[in-house]
Amino acid sequence: MGLGIIEKILKEHIVEGEPSAGAEVALRIDQTLTQDATGTMAYLQFEALGVPRVKTELSVSYVDHNTIQMGPENAGDHAYLESVAAKYGIVFSRAGNGICHQVHFERFAASGKTLLGSDSHTPTAGGLGMFAVGAGGLDVAAAMAGHPFYIKYPRVWNVKLIGRLAPGVAAKDVVLHLLGILTTKGNVGVAIEYSGDGVATLTAEDRATITNMGAETGVTTSVFPSDRETKRFLEAQGRGSVWRELAADEDADYEREIGIDLSSVVPMVATPHSPGNIASVEHAKGLKVSQVIIGSCTNSSVRDLNAAAAILKGKKIPPGMSLIVVPGSRQALRMILDGGVYDTFIDAGARVLEPTCGFCIGSGASPASGAVSVRTNNRNFEGRCGTSDAGVYLVSPETAAATAVAGELADPRAADGAGTASPPGTFLVDDGMFILPPEDSSGSEIVRPSHMGELAPGKKLAENIAACVTGKFGDKITTDHIAPGGARLKLRSNIAAYAEFVFEKADPDFVSRAKTCAEGGRKSVIVAGVSYGQGSSREHAALCPAYLGVCAVIAKSFERIHSANLVNFGIMPLTFTDESDYDGLDVDTGIEFVDVTGSLQSGGDIRARIAGGKELSLSYDLSSRQRGILLAGGMLSYLRSKSI
Repeated sequence: MGLGIIEKILKEHIVEGEPSAGAEVALRIDQTLTQDATGTMAYLQFEALGVPRVKTELSVSYVDHNTIQMGPENAGDHAYLESVAAKYGIVFSRAGNGICHQVHFERFAASGKTLLGSDSHTPTAGGLGMFAVGAGGLDVAAAMAGHPFYIKYPRVWNVKLIGRLAPGVAAKDVVLHLLGILTTKGNVGVAIEYSGDGVATLTAEDRATITNMGAETGVTTSVFPSDRETKRFLEAQGRGSVWRELAADEDADYEREIGIDLSSVVPMVATPHSPGNIASVEHAKGLKVSQVIIGSCTNSSVRDLNAAAAILKGKKIPPGMSLIVVPGSRQALRMILDGGVYDTFIDAGARVLEPTCGFCIGSGASPASGAVSVRTNNRNFEGRCGTSDAGVYLVSPETAAATAVAGELADPRAADGAGTASPPGTFLVDDGMFILPPEDSSGSEIVRPSHMGELAPGKKLAENIAACVTGKFGDKITTDHIAPGGARLKLRSNIAAYAEFVFEKADPDFVSRAKTCAEGGRKSVIVAGVSYGQGSSREHAALCPAYLGVCAVIAKSFERIHSANLVNFGIMPLTFTDESDYDGLDVDTGIEFVDVTGSLQSGGDIRARIAGGKELSLSYDLSSRQRGILLAGGMLSYLRSKSI
């Protein structure tokens, strides 16, 4: 039996374990990336590992989330990140250089390599034939220190593309169409591999859009072949030497095959408040809109900006409409300046912002109360935009541009200029916003801002644990619900301060209940429904609950990254053996975990007793290594006991 692309890459990088779906394997990581909202904690953890210099081929620290620098905390964090990069051999990307995924795709992604990033949209690099995975910051810190990355060998699904997109239909519509098939849950442990003659009709930037938003389905990663288009893009970036042809063998076998005829795909939209709420633009058109934003790591490439500008050219946005354009990189910004596209945006009435994540995480550009905002980013969770009662709709750049002109959700296929943009033959390359680390970093000093907290050591799990339920939630709880973004992001490097806002909007009394529980000598337990921990890779959604005394989350199911993060910080991710037990657990229910260490050592279910004497049997899907991490009190303690 032949091999697929993912199998070929993993075969070259597995250092431990067998390549069997669902089995834990250890991968050698070639490259890592961090961003400033997750990076400060990742580098504090890296420092704690005591390694003098990173051991990867390449590690890059990006500043892209908190570039607006509200208050002194963000600037202090950025100074820390720059100094750590110099000290430990890390490339530093300054604020203004662009969004980590867009910039890494342009300047560093390489076919056949592995990439681990402390951001859930790291799979963007799969558009160039890279096995790129999002993870918590501690996993990234461990990879930088030379440890392998542990992951379940994926079940690989093949998405076969045939035909060609019609003018006005974009790659964003393809991935929204796929979301309509796969939804945002039930795909944990899956990796997607693209094939078919339709692949050759998609530009490298198109492929990046698809692999980027594949994260919303919950799959581990998505990968395209590395072909002539990949080579064209890399050569246009002046990086042709890193190109490597990668294609699946003709007799490669997949667990599932999904066919998509690109010619049948229509403009799509994800309606509030989930990327999985998919409809056609035709079905939803006519909706009055007051804000349109074109940008984010999903749709901010030169190709996307050119496509939007082609529709906006010679037109003006109507009164009551706010149009914001955010290039994904300094390179993209320079190119739209040189090519006249910037003028098209300005003439149409748009505001063009510096390359940043900002608006996507609720840090600026929040819409009015009750407003409808049409955006090209990848998530529209309730309140994520910074306005709790706004409705965010996710679309392609073409649909966004047509909507900005019409003042209402509009089908771009009828717009003048739709489908006329083409990818550039060469890119304006300027790496001046990267700071390369010195060869000798012995004289480098680390800057530690006064607001930065310290790492709290993990504590070993007790044999028996007395606890109480301090929060109960339904399905699809996201990491935004747990650890809020927006203005709260500036607290990311101080866990004690950030923990005050856990479940701030989902359950405002959670923190006070957890503290009361801790004062009474008991641990806290969170109870939840299906797909707990969707969305961002932010490990703070595990770190902060751990700080508050949470010892376990009992849910109907978990998302991959968050489950791993819970383990990394000593929290047990448990599932109901009998889901009807969910109904019997309420806030303030007392619960006692019995023989915890013995159960984890043997691999048996965890037993728990609740008020009235009823006993629950709680299961988990953890490797022996992960059970060892829990017993050690978290990954830092576990790694310190191991030699590299």
